[in-house]
Amino acid sequence: MSGNFPFPEPAENDSTLNYTWVPDYPPSNLPSFETNRNQVNAKVAIPRNGPPSNSTATGRVSRACENCRDQKAKCSGHRPVCHRCQDAGVQCSYGDRKREKMVKQLASLSSKVQSLETLLRDIYHTLDASSARQVDQRLKDLNLHPHLLPNPTLAVSQPQAPSDSTAIPLTIPSGVVDYTEEDFNRNDKVQATGFVGDCSEIAWLYRLKRDLDHGSSTPIKETPEPPAISSVNYFEDDSDISVPNTVDLARRPPQQIADKLVEIYFHAIHSTFPILGKALFLSQYRSFYSNSSVRPGKRWLAVLNLVFAIATRQACLVDQPQTDHGEHPVYFARAWKLSGSKVLLDHPDLQQTQVEGLAAFYLLSIGQVNRSWRTVGVAIRSAMTMGLNLRIETDSITHFSRELRYRVWWALYLLDTVLCEMTGRPPIAGHTVCTTPLPIPFVEEDIEQERVVQMVTNPGARSAFFNSLLSDSHALPKGPLAFKGSEQLSGKEKHVEQKPDYTAAEKLSPNASLYFLYAVDLAHLLQRAVDAIYVPSLARQSWHEVEAAISIFNNHADNWLLRLPMGFQITAASNLTQQFAQQRVGLARRYYATKMIILQPCIRHLSQPSMASTPGVLCEGMAAICVQIAGQMIDLLPEIGDTNWLSGVAPWWFILHNVMQATTILLTELLTRTAPHTPEAANIATKLKRAIEWLHTMSARDQSSRRAWIVCTDILSRHGSIFGLGPV
Repeated sequence: MSGNFPFPEPAENDSTLNYTWVPDYPPSNLPSFETNRNQVNAKVAIPRNGPPSNSTATGRVSRACENCRDQKAKCSGHRPVCHRCQDAGVQCSYGDRKREKMVKQLASLSSKVQSLETLLRDIYHTLDASSARQVDQRLKDLNLHPHLLPNPTLAVSQPQAPSDSTAIPLTIPSGVVDYTEEDFNRNDKVQATGFVGDCSEIAWLYRLKRDLDHGSSTPIKETPEPPAISSVNYFEDDSDISVPNTVDLARRPPQQIADKLVEIYFHAIHSTFPILGKALFLSQYRSFYSNSSVRPGKRWLAVLNLVFAIATRQACLVDQPQTDHGEHPVYFARAWKLSGSKVLLDHPDLQQTQVEGLAAFYLLSIGQVNRSWRTVGVAIRSAMTMGLNLRIETDSITHFSRELRYRVWWALYLLDTVLCEMTGRPPIAGHTVCTTPLPIPFVEEDIEQERVVQMVTNPGARSAFFNSLLSDSHALPKGPLAFKGSEQLSGKEKHVEQKPDYTAAEKLSPNASLYFLYAVDLAHLLQRAVDAIYVPSLARQSWHEVEAAISIFNNHADNWLLRLPMGFQITAASNLTQQFAQQRVGLARRYYATKMIILQPCIRHLSQPSMASTPGVLCEGMAAICVQIAGQMIDLLPEIGDTNWLSGVAPWWFILHNVMQATTILLTELLTRTAPHTPEAANIATKLKRAIEWLHTMSARDQSSRRAWIVCTDILSRHGSIFGLGPV
């Protein structure tokens, strides 16, 4: 068969067939050709087929318009207007087919689900535990994945290991490390520093220095050893403690000097670290100096010498007259000889616990942070041996002695928390091992007053009082530390329960014990925050979960600030009045430090563009707050050169740690996320200049401050010139 005929070709010489061919186009378009009857199978040019018709042989169309379909009428299928709609003068439209409608509907529903999921992520961390459980259950019923949402109960529960051990987390949150890259037994310097966890500013500073040097175009001097976190440790752990071999254990300073040192200790230290009963100790001290026949035990003499050592260290920093500034190592050596030789063999008692706690405090005051952390661990274990971490209900101990023992525990708890900040290691005195009631906010002299006795002896009144004073229930201890309500009281306690006085907190005047209570309350909040944000097991949590926990604890810290009485409100150093100045500076320092530790992972997350999870508005906002808080910590310092204020009003044994926290955050923000020649860069540079100047000023009397100044100026000398912070 030749050609493209739509019908059979006639046989040759078949004259009986007479076909008439009518083309589909006008005759004028017919092609010209000649018929050659003598030519066999002559080819005829046939035009191409035109566009396919909408109608079939039966007259049906492939798609009817909407009007014809609704009226079930026959549609011609012509576009854009069919014949029937044209005759009726109505608008003609052709809708989507069923499959196209389903595709569009699915896309619309998917978009709505994604929008609702985004909304749920944004508000999920604000839900209480009950509402969160309802959301989780509904998502499970719908066969969705609630574990992809941030967990609002992360703050009070430890993350569970996934059932599938081979599962790989989508994101490892910044600020959480579940491994170590160092051999901490490599040499003496590394051993002296030891492991430093992620909530320590030393770890922040080390990561910043490492990242900046790695990406720097300026050649960095090669070191024969691999980089170690000890290279930025500015404390004096790698220096030996000078303990003389020959110490006269019976020697004591003249009473004039001794009186001055005891006065310094109770004025500067006791409100922050009330590990001693002031009235009892002063009575014993006066008896010891006034009566030569008194022969106290070795452990009491060790306590006395540690008081002398700490007070002498304070006097060195403030140029206090009538004190021997160089004697504090001698006092410490005498105390160590009196009590430390059998510390691992003797069974602890209350005095031994106080000795160990005071020794840890002294080691912290001279920059021996690693040794201090280890020593406070021994003190806490001694306290646990004495049962100080538990509520006392025996009648053989007076209520006055109970409260003093409670304060010994909380003093160690507070010191342990500060050392955990510095070292980044988990606390030993955690809330899960403690049922000790919080310390009452009354000074020792008032404990015997009737209204205080009522609170001490009446658990119901005590619980109502603290609920009134510490109104943010989320900031109160959970589980073992929770205060017992009346419905939880034992039968023995119920018969003495009275109507609580909810106005007691409003009538309470600021005092040193109230300051200590707020400091303990904030320390407990910080411990819970570190457990939820920095623990190694969180490496299996998503960034959204960690971000939600950060937001929750940031809000709790702000609620703590709102609860402070007027006398303790935080103000700048230039606006401080003399009354309660030391307590206000202490609370301000603790509040700023807590906020920076809570919020720092946001800055770390944003400074790493390689992070798999895209940061959102919440993360950006919290990072900005962290930078603002760091600047306020620097603003807390007075004018340059007022070292007497720094050592006499500020808690000098912590202040370097706090200055370095703020300085490291400002350095990270400036050198990793801030564009040069902008108002933000100028503001941060101004804060940094003030911080560096203060470190240099403090270097004159404190070797740790000098080391910190060298570390910071070394970083700025290589990376800060573009911001006007070059070599100093």
